[in-house]
Amino acid sequence: MNMPSFTSADYSAIFLSMKVASTATLLSLPVGFALAWLMTYKQFRGKVILDVLISLPLTLPPVVIGYLLLLLLGRNGWVGKYLLQPLDIRLIFTWKAAVIATAVVGFPLLVRAIRIGMESIDERLLQAARTLGAGTFDNIITVILPLSFRGILAGSALMFARGLGEFGATIIVAGNIPGVTQTIPLAIYEYTSSPSGDVMALALCMVSISLSVIILLFHEFLSRRLVKAD
Repeated sequence: MNMPSFTSADYSAIFLSMKVASTATLLSLPVGFALAWLMTYKQFRGKVILDVLISLPLTLPPVVIGYLLLLLLGRNGWVGKYLLQPLDIRLIFTWKAAVIATAVVGFPLLVRAIRIGMESIDERLLQAARTLGAGTFDNIITVILPLSFRGILAGSALMFARGLGEFGATIIVAGNIPGVTQTIPLAIYEYTSSPSGDVMALALCMVSISLSVIILLFHEFLSRRLVKAD
């Protein structure tokens, strides 16, 4: 049996999937860390509501998320009409829209993993730092950030792997344009719609699985190294 040969559009889909997933993860990290810190160490009114809003993308169908983003970022949406159009910025049906969709869908996984890392920090360490005169910012930089690094790493790996498989929200806001917005899941969908596309669809499935396994193995390797360093 001959190995399937990828087209330039297939290679573009593979590259774009990695680009979208990595960009969404990197852009989400600062916000995810800040919200995880807020939810872990602060008490305030509306905390339960904020927690529900952060976790909501986990329960909503991705297509619903994509449609809501389309309404928000489209020409007649609040953001699209009053912010993007005056600045001549176009997001819908671009790879940037795919980044936004991926970030929204994977964000809860990132925040939850970081919160777990923060909640495992011994409170006595934070109290000791405060006793020595460390302010909130110093506490975050010198204690919380290093000790929650494994949670940050786990959340980043989970979000990246989730981003590689994002389909529903992406196809709504970014479309399925080969070489422009077509990611691996969208390319697989296109191949499965073709009578002779089963082999190529399976080949791209194997690429997607391989990338996810590599990321998860890399995360496991770094986690073990961190444990040994401790």
